[in-house]
Amino acid sequence: MEESTQPKKLTTASGRPIFDNQNTQSAGERGPLLLQDYFFHEKSAHFNRERIPERVVHAKGSGAYGTFTVTHDITHLTRAKLFAKVGNECRMFARFSTVGGEKGSADTERDPRGFALKFYTEDGNWDLVGNNTPVFFIKDPIKFMDFIHTQKREARSNRKSPTMMWDYWSLNPESLHQVTILMSDRGTPYGYRHMHGYGSHTFSLINAANERTWVKFHFRTQQGVKNFTDEDAKHMKAQDADFAQHDLVDAIDKGDFPKWTMFIQTMTEEQARDFRWNPFDLTKVWPQGEFPLQEVGTMELNAVPENYHAHVEQAAFAPAHVVDGVGYSPDKMLQGRILSYPDAQRYRLGANYEHLPVNACPFGFSNYQRDGRMALGDNGGPGPNYFPNSFDGPVEDKTQGEPHEALDGFADRYDRNEGPGNDDHYTQPGNLFRLMKPEAQRDLIHNIVGAMSGIEGPKKDLITQRQLCHWFRADIRLGMAVAKGLGVEVEMPAQHLPEPSLAV
Repeated sequence: MEESTQPKKLTTASGRPIFDNQNTQSAGERGPLLLQDYFFHEKSAHFNRERIPERVVHAKGSGAYGTFTVTHDITHLTRAKLFAKVGNECRMFARFSTVGGEKGSADTERDPRGFALKFYTEDGNWDLVGNNTPVFFIKDPIKFMDFIHTQKREARSNRKSPTMMWDYWSLNPESLHQVTILMSDRGTPYGYRHMHGYGSHTFSLINAANERTWVKFHFRTQQGVKNFTDEDAKHMKAQDADFAQHDLVDAIDKGDFPKWTMFIQTMTEEQARDFRWNPFDLTKVWPQGEFPLQEVGTMELNAVPENYHAHVEQAAFAPAHVVDGVGYSPDKMLQGRILSYPDAQRYRLGANYEHLPVNACPFGFSNYQRDGRMALGDNGGPGPNYFPNSFDGPVEDKTQGEPHEALDGFADRYDRNEGPGNDDHYTQPGNLFRLMKPEAQRDLIHNIVGAMSGIEGPKKDLITQRQLCHWFRADIRLGMAVAKGLGVEVEMPAQHLPEPSLAV
């Protein structure tokens, strides 16, 4: 049958044709409106509800569909069907975002970038929800809400507050590694195509023999890393607040499909038990010299969604969504996100958010969850909504399951900074600084000085001195250069003075 060339007829949401979409019903030409003008009410009511709550974090984002292709065999590590053989391919969706800004903020702000991936696998959807950094500001999820509040708006002035940020960071030295990355030019990436991505957390892989291996996921951009300088980022913010969105969409529309290579780092359970610091600490990386990158596959983004709201805005990711062969770890931050992310999506989108096309498993699902707002499809039809039952409802898959994990110890609120290596917040950020090229070190110092110059109020000197102590502990030259840039007098032995090239 040939498609009609005539335009579709305008109707109400229930399908009733509308013959006039320009004029409301009124009692006479100049009289008041009639309550019976249902279409006006429908149109107005929907308009009032067009905006769903924006994400508390990661509100400003861009997304695209693509494919993931397995290029290297890791079946000795995982029984996940996606990785069953080289050449396997699955459809996927990616969403990139800033973290602290609102939906209307600029996407070139100095901020970590969310790097959220949804793999539509035959064993269910796998969400890998990380950032463009391998670490994070905190190691215990109970701190997350307080940290995010410091990145939002100050209660009295309703402005972003450098004083709040540096006050919090200076009181939580575990944040120093992530702050060092944030203050470098990696804190202002050139769009989303030119940055690496990380699962950040430690996860686990389970193989066919039911053996567990700890794993970290890395995605290295094939476009090459490219960052804005602080000045260029501010200029682009004024010129185009949606630069990263334009850059991603334009590249895909031109057929210049961005690609990333997936790598993994693996650690055995025995290595984890004997490691010199807690390997599940999200504020630290695993040294690649000891745990080298192993190539796994290629991710390509090749399709821009036809409707931003339906796909990008309603995309819902949760680290809780793993598949058989991929599991969790004792990473405290991951454990907190397993619960908090689905809870946030149910609040924002409703209990049936996983029925939305962008979130739905294309291979189908079967369970006993019924009803609630926006119950799409047949809502389970006439089938039972309880288990067990005698009416051919879905049954348990006894072939699934993971190896047991030994747990020990007393229930308590343990200080995450106690224990071997757990209170060393300075070695890794110091090493990161020393690995930087001189120009990158200068940019880092310049950005730190610019950001800390925004500290104000009666506690300015206290907060500044406290944070300077952290920079000094990470690297003396870094601390001296930042202090000099802030105009803070510090006396140090001559042999420890910073090189002139680092001065701001």
